[in-house]
Amino acid sequence: MTAPLKHSDPVTVDVALGDRAYDIVIGRGVLASLGERIASLRPGVRTAIVTDRTVAKHWLEPTEASLAAAGIPTSRIVVEEGEISKTYAGLEKVSEALIAARIERNDLVIALGGGVVGDLAGFAAAILRRGVDFVQVPTSLLAQVDSSVGGKTGINSPQGKNLLGAFHQPVLVIADTAVLDTLSPRQFRAGYAEVAKYGVLGDEAFFSWLEKNHSDIFKGGSAREHAIATSCRAKAGVVSRDERETGERALLNLGHTFGHALEAATGFSDRLFHGEGVAIGMTLAAQFSARLGMIGEQDAARVERHLIEAGLPTRLQDIAGFAQEGLADADALMALMAQDKKVKRGKLTFILLEAVGRAVIAGDVEPAPVRDFLKEKLAQKA
Repeated sequence: MTAPLKHSDPVTVDVALGDRAYDIVIGRGVLASLGERIASLRPGVRTAIVTDRTVAKHWLEPTEASLAAAGIPTSRIVVEEGEISKTYAGLEKVSEALIAARIERNDLVIALGGGVVGDLAGFAAAILRRGVDFVQVPTSLLAQVDSSVGGKTGINSPQGKNLLGAFHQPVLVIADTAVLDTLSPRQFRAGYAEVAKYGVLGDEAFFSWLEKNHSDIFKGGSAREHAIATSCRAKAGVVSRDERETGERALLNLGHTFGHALEAATGFSDRLFHGEGVAIGMTLAAQFSARLGMIGEQDAARVERHLIEAGLPTRLQDIAGFAQEGLADADALMALMAQDKKVKRGKLTFILLEAVGRAVIAGDVEPAPVRDFLKEKLAQKA
C-alpha cells in the first residue's frame, strides 16, 4: 500500500472468469486506446455508444475519434443524466435505439458514463437479441471502482433499487482516470465512498493508507490510480470467486441495505447520490455492529470520522429534506429494506463488521433491533 502507481504507468487488472475473463485497464489517457483495443479484441465489429448528456459534452467525441481511428463504425445513443434514465422507459429507449442501429450479436455496446449508464446499457445489451457483448468505459469514480466491474446490470423499480436486471459481464473495461477531472466535487466524493468501502470490509491496511492519502486522491495525484487499481483488484478477486453473489460477493454490499432504502425514500433523486447513501449506510452498519457488540465504539467512530474527513454524509439528518414523510419514519425505511435483494424468505441480511477490515454476512437479523436502532438514529438532532 506504500508504492502508488505513477501517472505514466497504466495498469491492467484481470477479472478471472475462465473463457469470459476480461481486463480492466486503468490509467490517465487510456481512453485514446479504446478503438485499438476493441479492434484487436473484435476485428470487424460495429459499435453503439450509450452515454448521458453531461458525459457526452466532454467525452463522446474523443471516444468516437478513437473508434474512427481504428476503423470501427459507431452510432450514439444519448439519455438523460441520473437515475431517471434507469427505468422501464429508459430501458425501452436504449433497447429500441440499439435495434434501430442494427446492433447484432457479434457487435458491441459501449457504456460511456457513470453507474447509471453502465447499468442501463449493460442490461439493454444483456437482453438485446438474447445477449450482445458490451464494453464499460466508466467516467465516474464510483463506476471505475465498483459498478463497471463484475457484470451487475439493471434498472430500478419504483419499489426498490436494482430489482430488475441480469448478470452480464463486460468484455473490457477502460478506466481513464483523467476523465474524473471533469466531475463535480460532490460526484467525486460520492464515488470515494466505494473506495473506502473496500478498506472497511476487507483490507485494514488499505483503509489506513486511505486515512493518510485521501487528500492526494482528491487532488488527482498518483494516489488516485493506486486507489482505483487496489479497489478493482479487490472486486475482481471477489467476483472471480463468487460471480453470482451466492456467498462472499454479498460482502461488497456493505452499507447498501441501509443505503438503498434511503435512495428509494428520496425517490432516486439528486437529493442523495448512491455513494452518499453508501456512506451513511456504512456508518449505520458500523454503529449497528457496535450496538450488537461485534466491534468497539471506537472502530465505528473511526469509520465515520474518515468519511466525514472525505466530505461525505454519515447521518440521516445530513440528507436534504430529511424530515419529509417516508425518510424520517423507521417503519417506512424497514418496509423499503424488506425489498432488498438480499432478503431471503422475509429475513433481513446485513453486512456487518467484526473489525475495521473484516466484514461478515449476518443473515436472519431480527427486525425489532434494527427498527429500534433506526428510531434512535432518526431521533437525533440535526
